[in-house]
Amino acid sequence: MSRCTYLLCSILLLFSSCFKAYKGKINIDGSSSVYPLTEAVAEEFRKVQGDIRVTVGVSGTGGGFKKFLRGETDISNASRPISPSELAIAKTNGIKFIEIPVSYDGMAIVVSPKNTFVKDITVAELKKMWSPESQNKVKSWKQVRDSWPDVPLHLYGAGTSSGTYDYFTEAINGKAKASRGDYTASEDDNVLVQGVTSDIGGLGYFGLAYFTENKDKLKLIPVKLTADSKAIFPTDITVQNGQYQPLSRPEFIYVNIKSAQKPYVREFIKFYLEKAATLSKEVGYVPLPNKAYQLSYKRFTEGKTGSVFENKSIVGANLLQLLSNQQ
Repeated sequence: MSRCTYLLCSILLLFSSCFKAYKGKINIDGSSSVYPLTEAVAEEFRKVQGDIRVTVGVSGTGGGFKKFLRGETDISNASRPISPSELAIAKTNGIKFIEIPVSYDGMAIVVSPKNTFVKDITVAELKKMWSPESQNKVKSWKQVRDSWPDVPLHLYGAGTSSGTYDYFTEAINGKAKASRGDYTASEDDNVLVQGVTSDIGGLGYFGLAYFTENKDKLKLIPVKLTADSKAIFPTDITVQNGQYQPLSRPEFIYVNIKSAQKPYVREFIKFYLEKAATLSKEVGYVPLPNKAYQLSYKRFTEGKTGSVFENKSIVGANLLQLLSNQQ
């Protein structure tokens, strides 16, 4: 074989690998919090279904829903239920979907390991830090709890298109999207991790998986529901049994009903719900009860569209009861 022929064959092989003919493609986007679980499932699925291309993007829950409701994605990762305004867009655009809860997440409250004075924090203190009224006013840790030192308070949290932002503001401030604006915001949780790590006056919040990935760089703070309550850390047990309140939440995937008719998408959802319990633990989240996965798969196979959370608050909601009521 001549050198030119060899080079030509090598180029053709390279191009054929780059432009592999897939039997099907599944496009997923949305929440950074749900990303670790969905990507873990997709990675396992690719091993057994190599001829199906699964791509998982991250644009935040709100950004993911925008693409999903334009019909650009098959599945949307979401760390909160679809909102009333998004439901209205879905109706206008003729987008029907199946809502599937896939795991629980305990929202982690973290500070830098350099911070030695914070041992716990109350929901009221979190509200004092994060409420809209605190903007440009509450600037020191001492203003939040008198026994804490007069150290500048620097806050790190989710961006405004994030489902984590929506849930946190509703759970802590009583209304979704009600928050002070003078904080370091990012849709990328890794940016928040980096910011808090080196900032002795920093405090941040994000999904438990990102704390688990970076626990050597961060200090996890237990939360007290009231001043007299026991301080609770987010763990598998406290998140699943509802002790870690009000910062425990279910996380979701939303499947376009048209996409759900495709055999390979149905295979992926079946695979997802079979693997979710195990992989949730591996990526730092809390699995749902087995009954929840069974009920969700039944809803999927029966093509039941809509949200069980329509006109309901997610904070403190009983997921199993809501799923059972929809059967």
